[in-house]
Amino acid sequence: MALSFPLNNAPFGLLALANALKAPSSTLALSPVPVETSTATTLVTKDSVKAVKITGVVPIARFLVRAHDSSNTFYPESSDVANYTAQDQLLDIVRQTIATPKHLTTLATAADKALAATGSFLLSKEQPQLCDYAVWGMITAYTKSHSLLSNLKDLEKFMAWMARMDERAECKEAISTMDKALEEAKETLAKEAAAAAAERALSSAVIEVPTIEGSDPVVDPLDEFKNVMAFQLSKLVDVDIKILYDALEAPRAAENGHIALSVPRLRLKGKDPIAVAAEIVDKFPVSDYVTLAKADGPFVNFFLNHVKLAQSLFKRIYETKERWGGNNTGAGKKVIVEFSSPNIAKPFHAGHLRSTIIGSFVRNILDANGYDTTSMNYLGDWGKQYGLLAIGFERYGSEEKLLADPIKHLFDVYVQINVDAKENEAVHDEARAYFKKMEDGDEAALKNWSRFRNLSIVKYKDIYARLNIAFDVYSGESQVTDGMERALKLLHEKKLLTESDGALIVDLTKYKLGICVVQKKDGTTLYITRDIGAALERYEKYGFEHMYYIVASQQDLHLKQLFKILELLGFDWAKKVTHLNFGMVGGMSTRKGTVVFLEDILEETRDSMHEVMKKNEHKYAQIENPLEVADNIGIAAIMIQDASARRVKNYDFDWKRMFSFEGDTGPYLQYAHARLCSIERKTEMEVNPNADLTALDDERACADLITMIARYPQIVRETTRSFEPVNIVGYAMKLSHNVSQALETMYVMGAEKNKAEARLFMYWSARITLGNAMRLLNLKPQERM
Repeated sequence: MALSFPLNNAPFGLLALANALKAPSSTLALSPVPVETSTATTLVTKDSVKAVKITGVVPIARFLVRAHDSSNTFYPESSDVANYTAQDQLLDIVRQTIATPKHLTTLATAADKALAATGSFLLSKEQPQLCDYAVWGMITAYTKSHSLLSNLKDLEKFMAWMARMDERAECKEAISTMDKALEEAKETLAKEAAAAAAERALSSAVIEVPTIEGSDPVVDPLDEFKNVMAFQLSKLVDVDIKILYDALEAPRAAENGHIALSVPRLRLKGKDPIAVAAEIVDKFPVSDYVTLAKADGPFVNFFLNHVKLAQSLFKRIYETKERWGGNNTGAGKKVIVEFSSPNIAKPFHAGHLRSTIIGSFVRNILDANGYDTTSMNYLGDWGKQYGLLAIGFERYGSEEKLLADPIKHLFDVYVQINVDAKENEAVHDEARAYFKKMEDGDEAALKNWSRFRNLSIVKYKDIYARLNIAFDVYSGESQVTDGMERALKLLHEKKLLTESDGALIVDLTKYKLGICVVQKKDGTTLYITRDIGAALERYEKYGFEHMYYIVASQQDLHLKQLFKILELLGFDWAKKVTHLNFGMVGGMSTRKGTVVFLEDILEETRDSMHEVMKKNEHKYAQIENPLEVADNIGIAAIMIQDASARRVKNYDFDWKRMFSFEGDTGPYLQYAHARLCSIERKTEMEVNPNADLTALDDERACADLITMIARYPQIVRETTRSFEPVNIVGYAMKLSHNVSQALETMYVMGAEKNKAEARLFMYWSARITLGNAMRLLNLKPQERM
């Protein structure tokens, strides 16, 4: 049976277990592999019927026990519940990861608790059991190349147990056999690496980076690698180089390499994708770009030369900094993004918040792709309800309260007058008459309305600034002027209008869009009428390449009617308007259960996060402006919870999950960024753009982090297809996870100077990338928290 494992995590425990089971010496054919190739231990059995691939130290150990222990003494399924549970607890820790300081501490602590109960081996029997070998093997693999952790020194029983295991004959034999295999493997791998380097040097001298449509190696350093790979693949399979470039993408699982080719995507008629993948791997040339190609069924997984990638990647990031990841795809193209659009005198509710978050994200991602964008807030500031509001203010209004908080006071007035209107129909007649005066241009009526609107906008701007969002234009239904009249005239000319009970309608039933009323029988206009006029005026003013309406899915029919009418009016730009809809938010209220204004939600999130921060007195004392930081973290919690849901999906507002620093939340992202900032502070080193990046580690975590940083420009480009904030959220979370994995073993402080400089440049590049991704999501990246 062939046992392959990474050099930094040799499975001593498996070998000792095989020795204890007295399995034939040929049971495990050892095959050490470079760390960058694999992080997992894998056994391929030599069954007479079919080879079976088993991955993971614990599953392999259980397989060996079942195959060679008929008495089932190493992992007794019939043992008592406490014994069985204790074994599984330890085995689960071993199964989770290769040895790292963090996991060794957890493992040793759990083992020590078991020792305290048994006083002998980890579990109750004198004969070591499966978890004894698994735990011993994990510790041995780690301490072969590291000094034993200082925080394990007080665990006397655990250390006594380790000493007893070390003295067992099967363990001594395992160490001897494995050490010999590792030495031989290192010599062999060193020779292979030297040969591969020589081959890459020879290959790189003749490789030219081809030009491929849609690729931009200057902006996106990863494109240089993909272009070369596509060119090399085009010599092996009869497929257009552009198709090959498009088929090279991130693998489904991180352990599968850095770039994957799905052979079925190439649509090779009459050819077995698995056979083609194997043939590609057999013939693909190792080069200065790709160090290894592996077949996995119909996929080809490529491992990149991460040092070469880092050399061009980090230079690009250093040159562009906050502009890193962007491109000029949309240069010279005007785009309008209409979003948020609250109604004056009504609460800024969850639907408006989603529109605000998603709309601003759409604007940011278009900006990052080089478009000339105009963000527009189309306020609900016209209609009969303002007649009601004006009457209500005459009865219940207060100048003092209006100036103090116009949105809140106008809402209270609106609620009160609506109570009156329910009891007395005449109130509605007054409101209609008042609005008619507004539409007719009555100065006194318009003066009151103008005050309400202007005071509300001032308040809105404060709220938007807190969310790190700004608008280029505050428009509104009231701002539509002659465009609406011209639109009505065109509707007449195109014979699209029909009179119905005194009202004017557009019959869209043959398009399955129902009846659309554009003017009431009293001559007043409706929302759809003003939207038609607004679209006409916007195109005349901006000549946009595209206009996006960020509006809830509840308005799907309304927008479909609008777009169909624009098309029927003969506007050739009607195809340039798009509705980006979104699902609804459930349960958005304070934790007391009352529906509130957005400002109340923001206040509560800030205060809650402030309480969490104060629990760590040491860190809290280092923050100059804790309330502002708490506010930014709270806003990140709200925004990431929203952006983590697919745009068209509904989701429930969850206070408990939102504030968690565990899992993929806003506070976790802020913590990841602050952690990267702390590395730069604590090392007290300047980032050296000329650092020797050949000093970067060969560890897989290093290669994975560099490749993840390099994927950012492609994510920015691709997100314009779907305008899904979750794409950027998902990327930022994966990048943060890669950083965390790298930090477990690749320290800056205490490392040799050239290694420290290279690692610092890598973590700095990760911080710039994470910060840019967060800003796309309207977050203010925190340096301390």
